[in-house]
Amino acid sequence: RARARQLGGGNQEEGMPRLVEEIAYEQWHRLLFARFLAENDLLMHPEGVSVSLDECAELAPEEGAGDKWELATRYALAMLPGIFALDDPAMHVRFAPEGRHRLEEIVTRLPSVVFTSDDGLGWAYQFWQSKKKDEVNRSERKIGGADIAPVTQLFTEDYMVKFLLHNSLGAWWAARHPESPLVETFDSLRYREDGTPAAGTFDGWPETAAEVTMMDPCCGSGHFIVAAFEMLYRMRMEEEGLSVAEAGDAVIRDNLFGLEIDPRCTQIAAFNLALSAWKTGGYRELPLPNIACSGIPVQGQLEDWVKLAGDDAALQRTMERLYHLFRNAPDLGSLINPAHIPVE
Repeated sequence: RARARQLGGGNQEEGMPRLVEEIAYEQWHRLLFARFLAENDLLMHPEGVSVSLDECAELAPEEGAGDKWELATRYALAMLPGIFALDDPAMHVRFAPEGRHRLEEIVTRLPSVVFTSDDGLGWAYQFWQSKKKDEVNRSERKIGGADIAPVTQLFTEDYMVKFLLHNSLGAWWAARHPESPLVETFDSLRYREDGTPAAGTFDGWPETAAEVTMMDPCCGSGHFIVAAFEMLYRMRMEEEGLSVAEAGDAVIRDNLFGLEIDPRCTQIAAFNLALSAWKTGGYRELPLPNIACSGIPVQGQLEDWVKLAGDDAALQRTMERLYHLFRNAPDLGSLINPAHIPVE
């Protein structure tokens, strides 16, 4: 009830449909992420070995789980503390058996290739939002608040992501490391007749990959973030002599940042980045990703925010302004710049 009131701006009745949707997506993402991990040999038993879904079925009785999916999602939750809020009461609500069975049937029927493809996660959310998107468009009502995400979510094709990153981050690297073997992998990078990158050399950017940061202000499923990760960890390996895992952890910690108005997409983006890091450097505990949801209104009281400023009057006024601004966070989607631009 308390969570429903939060989601409804203080009105439990208005918040209940959003709470139902939130719980439903939590249940769905547990199953979806567990299968992604299992199909990539990355679903980890607490003792540190990967297990398949068939092995989860064998282990379920002795570990007190109802079936393989309950155990698989339990393992997945333990691996993803930065993605699922384990102390959220909504996480402990269980579907009725028939509803849970329907979800399990859906995720089971999906072919394995979906879970081993590079863009499966990106397409997944857009597909599940298609019904809501059609409904909002047919209604012809003003788009705002909870309608913004399903209507505006678009998966960016791989060739677009490559072209933009290769001619920004790739051009920056090529200008400073023209002999690097990495340059040859930037197949979308364009050059002038004199051999310099057509997009320029980005002289105002930092000199090392460790100092470069990228912010995607509406990161969706993390397509740009994952593509930048693939470039940056190789750059840091070359510049700093790091291992694959060390470089991957450093990039997640230092280089990549993302905002997303939709909390469901925020989960997918964070998981997408973790999955890419584990695929390249093996399973290990990762730094928490710098990916946040900008579509969640602030909680708590104004006076608690102002207290954070201490005795600084100017900072108190700033905190008060921020509080009132972010109280309207679900309606800010139309104000977010849709460009995906690497920035210093």
